[in-house]
Amino acid sequence: MVKKVDHIGIAVNNLEESVKFYENILGLKLQGVETVEEQKVKVAFLPVGDTEIELLEATTPDSPIAKFIENKGQGVQHIAFRVDDLEKALEEMKKLGIRLIDEKPRYGAGGARIAFLHPKSTNGVLVELCERKG
Repeated sequence: MVKKVDHIGIAVNNLEESVKFYENILGLKLQGVETVEEQKVKVAFLPVGDTEIELLEATTPDSPIAKFIENKGQGVQHIAFRVDDLEKALEEMKKLGIRLIDEKPRYGAGGARIAFLHPKSTNGVLVELCERKG
């Protein structure tokens, strides 16, 4: 079902400052920045080979990223796996007894369709399933 690691989401307090580390120290190149109003987040995309790092900055104090940083501090927030058919993958997860945060796909950064699996069903890791066309 899983094709590859699509991206790793990292929660940060300051997107601009965090990008500097990835560019100046690690040598990655910023591909773009997008605000996803629905998720109350601003995302910076930094490709690494066949995957990418997504730096996530909250746009409001009540956003999931702001709550994550408040509870756990900055750091890895989720890992996203690419699937070909998100609806089919979600159906399969439900059949296997995996608790879903998202019963149906929703819009994600970079034009992806996404859905999250609950960390209580995934050994404490917030897992995102991600479908991209093209």
